[in-house]
Amino acid sequence: MTDPTPRGELVVAVLQFAPGADSSANLDRLGALAREAAADGARLIVAPEYSSYFAPQLDESWISAAEDLDGAFVSGLITLAAETDAVIVAGMAERIPGESQRFSNTLVAVDANGVRAEYRKLHLYDAFGSRESDRIVPGAIVEPAVFEVDGIRVGLQTCYDLRFPEVTRRLVDAGAELVLIPSEWVRGPLKEHHWRTLVTARALENTIYVAAPDHAPPIGAGSSMIVDPMGVALASLGEQSGVAVARVTQRRVAEVREINPALALRRFAVVPRD
Repeated sequence: MTDPTPRGELVVAVLQFAPGADSSANLDRLGALAREAAADGARLIVAPEYSSYFAPQLDESWISAAEDLDGAFVSGLITLAAETDAVIVAGMAERIPGESQRFSNTLVAVDANGVRAEYRKLHLYDAFGSRESDRIVPGAIVEPAVFEVDGIRVGLQTCYDLRFPEVTRRLVDAGAELVLIPSEWVRGPLKEHHWRTLVTARALENTIYVAAPDHAPPIGAGSSMIVDPMGVALASLGEQSGVAVARVTQRRVAEVREINPALALRRFAVVPRD
């Protein structure tokens, strides 16, 4: 497919669905939505956290479902990227060598040639009655996961990381103009309000685009969205599975930063803490 979009502009899509315990079925569902997004011109297609496998309880089934980065799920994503001529980002349960009881909550970005970037969740969801740290190893603090698609610099983070503004700020300091936040944002009292507020805040305070796909109900909150540097929701979904598509541009980022030079005016930096 010939890309009609000028460099410095990018059509991005977020996919919303409810992955289950059948990894093959999850990949099929992701693939159907990705093809729909590609038909709408998307060159960057973003699926939720835990797209490879999801079960309501964080039990031992997750260990057996975890895969290597050269396993069937990532291989399927690479094949899909070649078919759609897009970069595809999705969350997965990654096997960790030497770990028999825990896995990594990992994001992987692939194109037709293989893995382009990877990110392991830094902040585990030990909140609202959940305990991810019982089964998941937190990601090491390494260089920010930032890569380029059609001239747009793209950063990666995951779900509960959204509640820690410094994660996004660190990506922006590394050059990200668009931050992807694949999530499994669990429903609950005020949780959808938190989701919309925090996604919008990360875009506003950093003058960037944010693309945040979530699981569809009944467990996820839905409300996947793409927000621009002024906090405007360019595309969003409600409670149903589907695709939301928007165009992001470096020109818009530059215009907003001219009006609101908050990044240039700030007086503090982000310093990692073990």
